Formats: sequence, C-alpha cells, structure tokens
Amino acid sequence: MNVVRKGAPARAPRRSGPDAGLSFPSVELDRIHVGDCIAALNALPPACVDLVFADPPYNLQLQGELKRPDESRVDAVDDAWDQFESFAAYDAFTRDWLKAVQRVMKPNATLWVIGSYHNIFRVGSALQDLGFWILNDVIWRKSNPMPNFRGRRFTNAHETLIWAAREPGTKGYVFNYEAMKGGNEDVQVRSDWLIPLCTGQERLKDEDGRKTHPTQKPEALLARVLLSASRPGDVVLDPFFGSGTTGAVAKRLRRHFIGLERDPGYARAAQARIDAVEPLPESALAAPPSAREAPRVAFSALVERGLVTPGAELTDAKGHVRAVVRADGTIAIVNNNAPAVGSIHRMGALAQGAEACNGWTFWHVEQEGRRHPIDILRARLRAEMGIRSE
Repeated sequence: MNVVRKGAPARAPRRSGPDAGLSFPSVELDRIHVGDCIAALNALPPACVDLVFADPPYNLQLQGELKRPDESRVDAVDDAWDQFESFAAYDAFTRDWLKAVQRVMKPNATLWVIGSYHNIFRVGSALQDLGFWILNDVIWRKSNPMPNFRGRRFTNAHETLIWAAREPGTKGYVFNYEAMKGGNEDVQVRSDWLIPLCTGQERLKDEDGRKTHPTQKPEALLARVLLSASRPGDVVLDPFFGSGTTGAVAKRLRRHFIGLERDPGYARAAQARIDAVEPLPESALAAPPSAREAPRVAFSALVERGLVTPGAELTDAKGHVRAVVRADGTIAIVNNNAPAVGSIHRMGALAQGAEACNGWTFWHVEQEGRRHPIDILRARLRAEMGIRSE
C-alpha cells in the first residue's frame, strides 16, 4: 500500500532512489542506502540484523507557525517528511515499516523506537498488533527542553522509547545488565534517562549555520541504547537514518550499521559525519560476562579447590545465622535446635523462612577479620578457570 504524504518533495519520492527496489544478495554493512525505507527493507535478506533503532516521523500536526512571546519564529519541525494526510495514513505507514523491520530482525533481535506524545501511542498499538513483545518503555527526560512559549500547556520535556522483542517468548536477546549496572555505581539502571538535547559542536549545521536536520538525536542517547542492547560486531539497523547519529555511535562502539535514508542531502551529511569518527579501542569495549554467560561453578568446586575448607563456618551478613561447610559441598545449620543439611541455596532459604534464596550472596565467610560473601570466592575461581582455558 502506497502512503501519500502532502507536499512530498520531488527530490525524495517515497519509492525511488538509487537503492529502491534493488536486491541485496548479501547485507551491505556500514553503508547508507539512499531511497525509500520500506523498499530497501524488503530488499534486505530476512533475519540479518541484531538490533534496530527507529526514529520515525512523529506526525506533529503543526498548525501554522510557532512563535516566541517576542513574535520571533521558532525553527519547528515542519518538513514535508513529517506530514501525513490523516491518522489512518500514518498508521498504515507505521504498520508497513514495522512489518518490514520485523522480517529482517534475527529471532533474538530487539527493536527500539522513539517518539513523542504525537505518535508513540499509535506506534505502540501497532507493535502489539503485529506481535512484537514490549520489554520496556523508557522516558528520555531532557535536561534542557524547549519551553512552552504560549504558556497553555506543561513544558514538553521528554520523549518515549519503546524497547521490544520480535515476538513473545523471545529468548537470548542482548541486555548487558552487569555492564550497565557497573557503570551506574552498581545500581540498576532505571527506565528514566536524563540526557540533554543535541546542542553545541555535536549539532550538525550547514554553511549558513542552520541545523542540518531538525530532529538530530544526542549521541549519548544512542550510546546508551547500543551499549545496553548490543555487542561489538553486531549489526544495527536504522531505517530513518537522518543525520546519522546511529551510524556515528555504532562506528565508535565497533558495531556495524545499515542506514536507510530517503533524503540525499541528509545522507551526505551523515556520511561525512561518520567518516570523521574513530572507533574506540577494543579494550574500552570489552564487557564483563553476564551471570548467565559466566561458567557455572558449584559450591563443591570451591571446597575441592581449597577456597573454602570443610569445617569452615559460614554466616549471614550480620553473623546471626551460622552454618558449617561439609566435605561434599553441602552445609549444615541448626534451626530451632533441629540440624538441617543441604545446598547453600536451600539452607539460606530455610534460615530466612523464605521460598528461595541466592546462597552465593546470603552466606559470608570471614577472612582477615572481615565478612565477605562467598560469591567473591566464586568470582576468583571463575577468573582462574578463564586463565587456564586460554
């Protein structure tokens, strides 16, 4: 179904351009394909990308010029590519590009799509109708938002990102939980991100000092998306490439990108920007293995390696609950004068009267006058195993 936009410029027709309709026998990485995004998506092989970041038109529905109190004109987004004949036309366009994106996503790939109150609820509905599985919605809270000049509404200080898997039950999708938490002072990263708008030297401008693209996203926002949901070497698709923020950040973080952009002027500016980017050294991008990826270590292995000796005493963090390590890797505690023997997890749950317990963090061992969780000993053993496996 062709979607007609009002006033679409002749230089950027919806289904023309160098790559529109071409068949890509293999995925051409680290390149901007100029042409209609849906035609280019349909030409890509199925299941070829690891991550998608989409910044589609918001369909802002602006009515006339936007002015400041002093009557000066605000440089608002009034480009033809953001204008649709109706909500029905916008919805049809949204379903078309989402279906095309869904086809090229690998089974464990995820999609990030960003929008404002003008469009994000319609996009979210289409995502669910097409079978995507929403993992999170993230609020990008702008530290320097544009004020509401007319004083008739609250300052629009945020945009929403939806993070979704290709389908319900998707397993093995990338979420670099430990790396994100470690960079956040060992606190889980929340779903509200305070990041400033793109300003200063990062903002692309033409020879006359005008913004190259009206909705250029900050690199910090894309960096957080890519660092949280992809790995070095992954293929990141951006079907609305614009000023090339996704490509610039992907190159810096040693990811590959596929950029689709219908406007040749935007594509040229994006390419020049990306050409100037230097990738970070690989040592700066090596992420710690997630707990699920780390080699499995049983508590008995710590006993066998002598990191914990049979007869040693384990306690909870405050030293109120005590248990004795047995030679077979089980532990024994006395609960209400009734001895109990079992795994570190089962005995930890018993000691707390809980359904379950992570024994690695509950039980502590005293070394050099201080209590340490036995998980530290497991980490030490994993490190030794890594060295020996090289």
